[in-house]
Amino acid sequence: MFEAAKLNRKVSKQDFKDQEAEIRTHLLALQRELNLSGRLSVILIVAGIEGAGKGEVVNRLSEWMDTRGIATYAFWDQTEEEKAHPRYWKFWRAMPPKGKMAIFFGGWYLELLERRMMGDWDDEKLGQEFRRIEDFERMLSEEGVLVVKFWYHMSEKDQRKRLQALSRDDRSRWKMLPKKNRFSEHYVEFERVAERLIRYTDTGVAPWYIIEATNPQYRDLTTARTLLTAIGKRMAVVDNELPIKEGPYSELNLPLSDSAQVTVLDKVDLTQTLTRAAYRKELCALRDELNELAWAAYKNGQACVLIFEGWDAAGKGGAIRRLANAIDARLYRTISIAAPTDEEKAHHYLWRFWRHIPRPGRITLFDRSWYGRVLVERVEGFADEQQWRRAYSEINDFEGQLIENGILVLKFWLHIDKEEQLNRFQERETVPYKQHKITEEDWRNRERWDDYKQAVHEMVVRTGTEKAPWILIPGNDKKVARINVLRTIRQHLKEKLAGIN
Repeated sequence: MFEAAKLNRKVSKQDFKDQEAEIRTHLLALQRELNLSGRLSVILIVAGIEGAGKGEVVNRLSEWMDTRGIATYAFWDQTEEEKAHPRYWKFWRAMPPKGKMAIFFGGWYLELLERRMMGDWDDEKLGQEFRRIEDFERMLSEEGVLVVKFWYHMSEKDQRKRLQALSRDDRSRWKMLPKKNRFSEHYVEFERVAERLIRYTDTGVAPWYIIEATNPQYRDLTTARTLLTAIGKRMAVVDNELPIKEGPYSELNLPLSDSAQVTVLDKVDLTQTLTRAAYRKELCALRDELNELAWAAYKNGQACVLIFEGWDAAGKGGAIRRLANAIDARLYRTISIAAPTDEEKAHHYLWRFWRHIPRPGRITLFDRSWYGRVLVERVEGFADEQQWRRAYSEINDFEGQLIENGILVLKFWLHIDKEEQLNRFQERETVPYKQHKITEEDWRNRERWDDYKQAVHEMVVRTGTEKAPWILIPGNDKKVARINVLRTIRQHLKEKLAGIN
């Protein structure tokens, strides 16, 4: 989930300076429109790891916007009056009126993080709070309150450097409260708790926006862009009283530098190669191991769901065939997902996938999957924005239920670059026995490569959870892709069976 916040994306100081005036102009214009409309209020929740510069972001927004329309609240310490009331009392008192904005440091999430990190709340109590938050935010949304939630993150190494710099700066030492400073000493645990918090409270009406905070210029510009888009779209919906795909502030004529547009896919090493001799040798060994593991899974009642997603011509079919050839045909089923039938359209989009969940001891291979809702349906407009944004939390819940039932869930994205895809498309057109693999739709999808790339990035970020992470497979060399897929399945299946025994 936090891979997107560790890509080292940057905006130079000069680029930041060049774009600042226009960003500021848009923010002020949107703020005036919000005030004049008087039909929507905005709550900005600013949260994240220590040292990410949350205060700096808020100060920057205050500099760019009219502070007369913004109230800022930091819920650090409870007053005696607050202690004498229910926990949400202080948030209700701070609610902005229609046409205004409020910035909440941590908001109703701050106490959850603190109490869980301090060991005061167990998982059951945490689950109760997650459900309360979901209901609370839905209620606010239905009454004309837009909740925009930012989580600022960076790698443990970058956090350490940042905190060391703050400790040497006398002007910044006051920023690190002793209680919170201890959280930075337990980075992995804090990240695990945060991942769960975001997963369970990332909804269509109040999604989380995870922002990389290593580079201050990138952090602040991305925050402003996201805020403009979120408020602009919601205001357009309120004014027109119907869903729309784009708002008046969705597209700014402010291109980010290449280093600021890096996605999780750009970090996949596509230069890996494997000789044919080495490939055949390892493939033979992996087949034998996987055959034994599949039978062991059958005997132990271990079910597996394997999801294969990727670019057109990335090699999903080839990887599935190599796996299928290693396993007894009685132990698995391959489900190839195409456009939904009329019967499937008459149900919730997850209905057709629930029907194929394997019973204990069996394996189901999905050649494409429920992720079509946030990929092709999103990009091609078959699902409106509310539908595909809501799908992230729905999918996480769906996969969570599978995992809680003991099912092993593995999700593969097979990645190739645009040039390799072109080569494979051209080969399919010229080789007779491959011509059935290429269609006009494949060429049309290729024209929207950048849109799909952004959709994949967001999919990995929002649905790559601790127990069901995305496994990004380099696929420019088909041999490398197939071996990596089989190795990964072998590793996870071994670990799962060892846990049973």
